[in-house]
Amino acid sequence: MSSVNVLAHTGALLAYLDRRDAWHDRCRLAFKNLRLPLATSSAVLAELFHLVGDSPRELQQAIAFTRSGALTLLPIGDADLPAILDLMEKYRDRPMDYADATLVALAEELETDLVLTTDRTDFEIYRWGGRNTFLIVP
Repeated sequence: MSSVNVLAHTGALLAYLDRRDAWHDRCRLAFKNLRLPLATSSAVLAELFHLVGDSPRELQQAIAFTRSGALTLLPIGDADLPAILDLMEKYRDRPMDYADATLVALAEELETDLVLTTDRTDFEIYRWGGRNTFLIVP
């Protein structure tokens, strides 16, 4: 098991970086109280950089944050895909996107329930390891 115990979701990372976001202050405060680095997947980073868009300032903030060491990128490999796709089918009524599914799969691998997210409605429903619920921050 890894020493990483907190998973980082796209919405919380965006809110942390964007002072105009309604979740910004809560994510900043939560971030100060979490043990670093936070774990995430390449799918979450892909979403983050896609949603940052073409703004040079926001892009530079996201790059600087990613380089800061506050995040650790955990691998998702071929062996993980069947479980991730099963999760997406299980939660198709939400629907669960690929990035969310990778975080649930990582929760199972790391045996952690702590997720930094602004997407409370989905992560309150998602289960890892079959029955385990997430502890959502902020």
